[in-house]
Amino acid sequence: MTADTSTRPVRVRVCVVLVHDGRSFLIRRQRPAGLQLSLPDGPAEHGEDAPTAPRRELLEELGFDTAHLPAPPVLRFARDQETLRPGESAAFRCRHLLLAAHLPTGFHLAVAATEQDDPDQAPVIWVPAAAAACLRLSNEDPADRPEVRHEARRQALVAGCAETTGAVQNANR
Repeated sequence: MTADTSTRPVRVRVCVVLVHDGRSFLIRRQRPAGLQLSLPDGPAEHGEDAPTAPRRELLEELGFDTAHLPAPPVLRFARDQETLRPGESAAFRCRHLLLAAHLPTGFHLAVAATEQDDPDQAPVIWVPAAAAACLRLSNEDPADRPEVRHEARRQALVAGCAETTGAVQNANR
């Protein structure tokens, strides 16, 4: 890429995986293009720190406050994206952070049954984490390399199920 991106701001997007009893939750939306499954995600707001952004996203989308968990969500995957979009002369820069949190017994009951910040009130479904790791989720960039995308989700959903500690996997390749 020839555009100078050294002074362009880097946007941050957070995505959160909640896991309980070997299952992860997904938001199930019916769209004109068909069924859409996604994890709660969204951009960090201006001035928002890393722990605050996922907490706010889960509060907005699922009415769930991670402040009540015995341990905060753990960063499981980070990826930097730099893309030159059609019609723009400067590259778009974004850092994607995927966090995972294990919900102890009873905490999963506090997750809303429907998406709270969408007029459709899409249902929240709980699926086996191993099965969720194999799905194509709607909040993934189709330009991502599939092996990196799958490995990130596999680590967060499968390895992150029983244990929410460990090193961050970085896919800045």
